[in-house]
Amino acid sequence: MQQISVLFPTPLGCYDYLSDTQLEVGTFVLAPFGKKKLIGIVWDKEPNTHIEKSKIKQILEILPFRPLPFETIQFVNWVSSYTLAPLGAVLKMALLTDFEKISKKPLIFQHPNPTHISLTFSQAQQNAIQIMTDQLERGFSVSLLDGVTGSGKTEVYFEALAQALKKDGQILVLLPEITLTTAWLERFEKRFGVKPALWHSGITQKQRRDTWNAILKGDAKVIVGARSALFLPYQKLNLIIVDEEHDSSFKQEDGVLYQARDMAVVRAKIAKCPIVLASATPSIESYCNVLAGKYIHIELPERFAGSCLPDIRLVDMRKKEKGPIQFISPELQLLIRENLHKKEQTLLFLNRRGYAPLLLCRSCGERIKCPHCTAWLVEHRKKNILQCHHCGYVMRIPKKCPTCEQEETLVSCGPGVERIHEEAHQLFPEASLSMVTSDTLNNPKEFEALLEKIKNNEIDILIGTQILAKGHHFSNLTLVGVIDADMGLSGGDLRAGERTFQLLHQVTGRAGREQKKGTAVLQTYVPDNLVIQSLQKNDKNTFIQEEIATRQILSMPPFGQLAAIILSGKNEQFVVEVGKKIVAAAPFLEGLDVLGPTPAPLALLRGKFRYRLLIKATKDIKLQNILNIWLAKVAIHSSVSVRIDINPYSFF
Repeated sequence: MQQISVLFPTPLGCYDYLSDTQLEVGTFVLAPFGKKKLIGIVWDKEPNTHIEKSKIKQILEILPFRPLPFETIQFVNWVSSYTLAPLGAVLKMALLTDFEKISKKPLIFQHPNPTHISLTFSQAQQNAIQIMTDQLERGFSVSLLDGVTGSGKTEVYFEALAQALKKDGQILVLLPEITLTTAWLERFEKRFGVKPALWHSGITQKQRRDTWNAILKGDAKVIVGARSALFLPYQKLNLIIVDEEHDSSFKQEDGVLYQARDMAVVRAKIAKCPIVLASATPSIESYCNVLAGKYIHIELPERFAGSCLPDIRLVDMRKKEKGPIQFISPELQLLIRENLHKKEQTLLFLNRRGYAPLLLCRSCGERIKCPHCTAWLVEHRKKNILQCHHCGYVMRIPKKCPTCEQEETLVSCGPGVERIHEEAHQLFPEASLSMVTSDTLNNPKEFEALLEKIKNNEIDILIGTQILAKGHHFSNLTLVGVIDADMGLSGGDLRAGERTFQLLHQVTGRAGREQKKGTAVLQTYVPDNLVIQSLQKNDKNTFIQEEIATRQILSMPPFGQLAAIILSGKNEQFVVEVGKKIVAAAPFLEGLDVLGPTPAPLALLRGKFRYRLLIKATKDIKLQNILNIWLAKVAIHSSVSVRIDINPYSFF
């Protein structure tokens, strides 16, 4: 009788069971769990030999599935240890709820052809390809593919992918957003003759099940997906590519809190395969790893086929003339008219959904708030609603102020994309306009239809959010107008400037991507800000050097460690008490600072009160070990939720 450890996809750890037969790690079993029967995995944890065998339950059944690969088990262990998330909660991301079901007509994944077509490359591109393909024979390595917008990064890493396909194994490509996959898939199919296996929230349950099984069997060779694709049961990874590696959507903010780019590097290390991180605006963390000699730096400093980077012009909005409120400046209006005359396309960018971020009463000053969150309700005039973008609460736009009950006193404050669309329609009634946000495009098919319209020049002016900022190639788009270039600069956290620089660099990079010269206009109230100046001068290096120097002085990541402890509950007093207990139990260590507890910026979210602590530590401190020991000493009220975020990206 063998005593084994079994892990279930629940937010718990391993449990011991008995088996009549010897079972290898990774075997799927059915076992009793309380009054239920659950599917679990035989785990690589030593069972507790001090328990009397008479008290240990037996497994009920050995399931006839290929074992979970040991590399996946190692990865789940590592992620759990690093993020301090329960082992079973991480395993849940690697399994499906219904993987045991068999499809009557399972999807067949054709193997991409590495020699389907051949492309011509510049010398810089050829050098980059050579460096990446050389790494395929050398085990684990990290390469940072750092190329300006339009330099052909995708085609370059496709060549490394083609070489990896010639080996027996699998390739993972991580993309930050579903909408990026439409254009990316077209390019992949053109290069390799077939589509890859897809993994993101937009695919059906049957597609998920068939794809998961094909990956477990090794039948799916190239997998492109969102961050959750990291946890799929690969048989043998030959190469990992993380496109737009700087993108903040690689950070998971619910459930298990992890940074997919960083976890992808760990995944590659476990698989002993190379990983390529690609971006036009790499993260500060990746640059620091290049400077430390940990990453190989591959640069593509010029656009492909002789096209030039756009001219960046600043419009100082402090000098606005008096008159009716207009969010599109006269300077930008003039350039749009010129573009319409030339029959070239324009993109107006504002990263704010809805019509206005706030509805205000002129009579009593009331700002209409969400009843469940510390947030104002956003006006969506087309739908005639006010909506909370945090919890989803919706109400009709009232006819009169809910507080003073005065009629016709509610005014819209500030612009959203709906308001810019309305203004553009009034200014350019002859133009064909299209507004693009996550509210207006609900699935990849709709986005595909939009891209086709843009390609066929059926749209003159695009108005959109960051959904349009990255990864798209619009050949006739020559003008980009950023309505509020300062919006992200007041983010209040260590990455506010970096995120703003990356986003604006990406969106301005949509202009003039072929032989036509492009222009980008940044409307700003702080034209002397380092981010704005660096963008105008196309001086990425100065911005990066300043950002690195600031982080180093403040001992902020990657020169120090941060962890957030987020407390929430329906009873504010209990939440505050738990926060005070955690501070009282904090260890006295040189190089460890505890800040808080303080109310979170979103102090009320979905009806729960939220408080935050921020732990700042030097690099030499084993922060996860300390947090484990520290929090184990604290008695936490059952109604209070405690979440730990290692290296937080958001501070809401």
